[in-house]
Amino acid sequence: MPNKSAATPVLKYKRIILKLSGEVLRGKGTEPIDAVTLERMCSQVKEIHDLGAQVCVVIGGGNIFRGLQGAKRGVDRTTGDYMGMLATVINGLAIMDTLEKMGVSTRVQSAIPMNQIAEPFIMRRASRHLEKGRVVIFVAGTGNPYFSTDTTAALRASELHADIIMKATKVDGIYDKDPKKFPDAVKYDSLTFIDALKQRLNVMDSTAFSLCLDNNVPILVFNLDDPHAIRKAVSGQKIGTLVQN
Repeated sequence: MPNKSAATPVLKYKRIILKLSGEVLRGKGTEPIDAVTLERMCSQVKEIHDLGAQVCVVIGGGNIFRGLQGAKRGVDRTTGDYMGMLATVINGLAIMDTLEKMGVSTRVQSAIPMNQIAEPFIMRRASRHLEKGRVVIFVAGTGNPYFSTDTTAALRASELHADIIMKATKVDGIYDKDPKKFPDAVKYDSLTFIDALKQRLNVMDSTAFSLCLDNNVPILVFNLDDPHAIRKAVSGQKIGTLVQN
């Protein structure tokens, strides 16, 4: 008989918060949500869900609207942030629809009440959904202006006792300086929170980073371009940069 343990990866992280920027949905084109990119990303979520991981997705809205960008165009910062929160709802519904068509049961929970399209965020209900094998998608940030979706990820990870935040980006980890500008930039395989602070490395915004530090939530930063990147991450393979105490 085949050795199942050899065929199926052992999960190093059981309950994860997958942090996605809205930009990852744009792909290489000009459309805010690229269908091929969305399906590819959802396939990775389905892959780890099928392995037994409990998955929460925190999605940004920068592919549609970002509050800080609006402020530069004269939009009031608070108003712009609420517009950005609504953009995350659009992205979250797109992810929900794609995952459901792949046979993955999902729930969308919003920090801003909108009962016709999403549940309100209730921590115990979200935890129960995860235990029942549903993917939970968190939208509308924290429901408050001036807080990023990075902070949302850190907050939800702390509330739900997640094993790790997996921040999927367009770079393959954390560098000592911008690798796009400096060819000699050095990539870190791992870092402590204190080292990241001392070196002023841009892992997450300061509020999110402080929450992770205080609540001992590790952060893994990796590139989503690898079609099996998330599976490699949850199974503990060497990928990206791990920040922990």
